[in-house]
Amino acid sequence: MPAMRIVVLVFLVLIVASLASALVYLVRDRGTGTRTARALAIRVGLSITLFLLLMAGFASGLITGKL
Repeated sequence: MPAMRIVVLVFLVLIVASLASALVYLVRDRGTGTRTARALAIRVGLSITLFLLLMAGFASGLITGKL
């Protein structure tokens, strides 16, 4: 399994975990806390980082076809 595939899978798991934690915080805090917004901001940051890593991988030739 190529290293880039592992990196992408780890990022996807982290993104889903952050989204799940935001849902838990939303239910527990009933929308009054800032933890939900922080978890969603982390998810957005991870998504942007993953996108940039994929673009850099395609540009450098590390990713040539399907992951």
